[in-house]
Amino acid sequence: MRLFARLAALLFLLFSGIASAEHVIVSGGPSLKKWEHLRVPDDQHDRWWANFIRAATLRMAEIRQAYGPDAPIVWMVHQKSYQARGREDGKPYTTWINEQAAKRRVTLIWVNSTGDLIRAINSRPRGSIQTFDYFGHSNRHAFMLDYGSEIMAASTSWLHERDLPKIKSSVFSKNAYCKSWGCHTGESMTKVWRNAVGIPLEGAKGKTLYTSVGQGKMPLVDGGWAR
Repeated sequence: MRLFARLAALLFLLFSGIASAEHVIVSGGPSLKKWEHLRVPDDQHDRWWANFIRAATLRMAEIRQAYGPDAPIVWMVHQKSYQARGREDGKPYTTWINEQAAKRRVTLIWVNSTGDLIRAINSRPRGSIQTFDYFGHSNRHAFMLDYGSEIMAASTSWLHERDLPKIKSSVFSKNAYCKSWGCHTGESMTKVWRNAVGIPLEGAKGKTLYTSVGQGKMPLVDGGWAR
């Protein structure tokens, strides 16, 4: 009986862990067109407002295919960027993002600052984050939650590698798979992430290219991936 009870407890813990596993996706925001039009064409970003939104929904489809149709997904989106671009374009982008979240049965969390994002990540249950993906502007040292939304070619909201020790490593599962789909994060941030969070982060060496997402394909990288 004792052996049976132990096995039952072990199975309960195992299935409880599986049930609580979830997948976190972070979408940064687009630049304003008024700033981008001042650049030469080859240096312009975000001609399409939804690069980081469409990439996230493609990843959602991959997750549901790999982990099951009911796999819990938490989507953290930088709200101010989409509000600003929506005002510029005359489109209800935040409403459309809410509709996408409802359609895909994901939990949407709006964030507007470094603190918001850290609190949102740290609010997840212990050991629950099985996958983590970031889509947005970045450089070798930081996720830039906005870029060119308030100031041309500058970010006002970010997650810098100096902020990573504030993230609770306990919210990630032991074998969590984390990936940054932003430019250059494989050149520094991945090493700091591993030291601070305790698990690897895969990041791009060089630029990531979002031109493929409109055709239903994940972003490409021109310099390979690093962990």
